Amino acid sequence: MKYALIGCGRIATNHVKAAVNNKAELDFAAVCDILPEAMENLLAKHELQNDTSIARYTDYKQMIKEIPDLDLVAIATESGIHAEIALYCIDNGLNVIIEKPMAMSMADCEEIIKRSAEKGVKVSVCHQNRFNIAVQEMRQALEAGRFGKISHGSINVRWNRNKGYYDQAPWRGKWASDGGCLFNQCIHGIDLLRWMMGDEVEEVYGVTKQQFHDYLEAEDIGMAVVKFKNGAVGTIEGTVNVYPKNLEETLYLFGETGTVKIGGTSTNNIDVWNFADESEEDNKNKGLQEATSNVYGNGHTSLYADVIDAVKNDRKPYIDAVAGRNAVEMILAVYKSAATGMPVKLPLTDVASTDFTGRFG
Repeated sequence: MKYALIGCGRIATNHVKAAVNNKAELDFAAVCDILPEAMENLLAKHELQNDTSIARYTDYKQMIKEIPDLDLVAIATESGIHAEIALYCIDNGLNVIIEKPMAMSMADCEEIIKRSAEKGVKVSVCHQNRFNIAVQEMRQALEAGRFGKISHGSINVRWNRNKGYYDQAPWRGKWASDGGCLFNQCIHGIDLLRWMMGDEVEEVYGVTKQQFHDYLEAEDIGMAVVKFKNGAVGTIEGTVNVYPKNLEETLYLFGETGTVKIGGTSTNNIDVWNFADESEEDNKNKGLQEATSNVYGNGHTSLYADVIDAVKNDRKPYIDAVAGRNAVEMILAVYKSAATGMPVKLPLTDVASTDFTGRFG
């Protein structure tokens, strides 16, 4: 399966690693970035700088035109152009892996879903933490009914991002190209909360503020209460204001017959694992820790393997475009509620991150 990567920034190393780890199924044909040095630095990091079989392009449209029989493209550019590139790839019959967020507007999300279905191509969104061992264990327990009736759940993303981080890339923290901490840092946890709580959301009430990062356009803290259609309640806390470094990304799920807390810096550990029907098999999950080299975790490799299999067997990916849409919808609902001071009913239509331009002056 012939593969190409568009975008060679901060997250791209996880994509290259995932492609290399799946090299039995993938032919790494090309890489693209508007900065040639970014491509070379990325390839050098993975000792691929001398691999002449990997073509280099600064124009993704030219790459798609010139690489014959391209099957799969990963998009790891700045967030604001994910949808534009994805739709071009889809229109050219290519399967796509899109870094989070899938898009910055509901209209673009719906268009990606619609056109990928029309073209018969697979779209997967990088909510790779769904593949974390701890998260998979929680999900299996949930699907087995071990929690009983769900009462409530919460996601707490308590991280640090300083001015140095934002200075590295001028698109960060801007409404059109990035959004704030909810869109950039907290979307993985928000995806997990919605997925675990039944996906169907009735209403969102949110508050966003810009406390310490007045050089940005968007928020550095966001909080929300979510009413799910199944009667459960969720809470969201996302911030980049934690001193002096990342503290935690913690997911709680509380049911009538089960309580689980997944912690660590990226929902990679099991801190609490309690069930009414507990057996010796549960001991393996008590105190489980999955080592990760960074906050992005290990899930990209599994996500790539899943997409490859989905293409080969003509099935939908484990994390499909609808999942990507749902995460975007949750964040835009928080933004809309925070801007209006009112709860927001779902589903959302015609809402975009740029609707909130000027929100913080």
